[in-house]
Amino acid sequence: MPHYTVGLMGSQDRARWDAFVHRCPDATFFHRAGWQQIMEESFSHPTWFMYAASAQGDIHAVLPLAQVRSRLFGNTLCSLPFCVYGGIAADNRDAADAVDQAAQRLAARLQVDHLEYRHLRPHHASWLHRDTYATFRKRLHADEQTNMLAIPRKQRAMVRKGMAAGLISIVEAGTDRFFDCYARSMHHLGTPMFNRRHFKLLQQVFADDCEVLGVEHGGRTVCAVLSFRFREQILPYYGGGGEQARQLAANDFMYWEVMRRACNAGYTLFDFGRSKYGTGSFAFKKNWGFEPEPLHYDYQLHRARHLKEVQPLNPHYRLMIKAWRMLPLSWANLIGPHIVRQLG
Repeated sequence: MPHYTVGLMGSQDRARWDAFVHRCPDATFFHRAGWQQIMEESFSHPTWFMYAASAQGDIHAVLPLAQVRSRLFGNTLCSLPFCVYGGIAADNRDAADAVDQAAQRLAARLQVDHLEYRHLRPHHASWLHRDTYATFRKRLHADEQTNMLAIPRKQRAMVRKGMAAGLISIVEAGTDRFFDCYARSMHHLGTPMFNRRHFKLLQQVFADDCEVLGVEHGGRTVCAVLSFRFREQILPYYGGGGEQARQLAANDFMYWEVMRRACNAGYTLFDFGRSKYGTGSFAFKKNWGFEPEPLHYDYQLHRARHLKEVQPLNPHYRLMIKAWRMLPLSWANLIGPHIVRQLG
């Protein structure tokens, strides 16, 4: 059996870490080395980016971890907070086991409530699971019109409504106009938002693999989306707009434009990200003809006896959501980042 040494990624390891991530079939955009900087600088969360290396120094498994400590929501070690996917990415079972065992020992040493892996496929059958999220992914055709016709008729009509309204899409150089759209949307939903600096940092860290697309009507940005690129995939990840966007079907037009541009650039997989079962965003993505794929989030309890229900569908949070919507937007923008960093 091969022997693997588990190490922690340092600045000198980032290039070979990312080289492994780009060639490992199990790896995702959220395994990239840059997320360490995001976790530490955007949220002040301590990180342990573990890798398993052979005697020759070649990486065969990675596991990015961050600790979220909150008086309200508990103390967790997670791969990876604020990310749809994470968990162990490995090219063989022995290397995967090496980082897995190291993570479990770390969780015990830190005395966290639980250790969480966010996998696309089941990994630990004996751990706790939640059937909370599904992801929506679909192959893109090389032909733009074929992709349009693959959208179900009613949703296709909404895209065409946006086209008829004279909407245009523009790649934005920065994130300021995107943030204004995103903040209005999150406030409407009653959800705390990240701060402006978070999105600037994403663009700084991931450069050309992080793109902002804005939708304009009459010279004014009505909605915008920030997307990630990874291998052959396009991942529209953060998006939003106000009331005018809803009236103009601008959000529908916006996601079509992401799809159209990705198709023309040679991307072959559109990843619509995760949504909770029973929510409006879940229904919206199904309306595009995407089939939900259950996400397999594994939880190993340590200090906790059960998992907390930290999600908006919990009736305990409904009054908080209602109250958040009543806050002035400027207050929500100021307070929100201090709350959201504790959620993960």
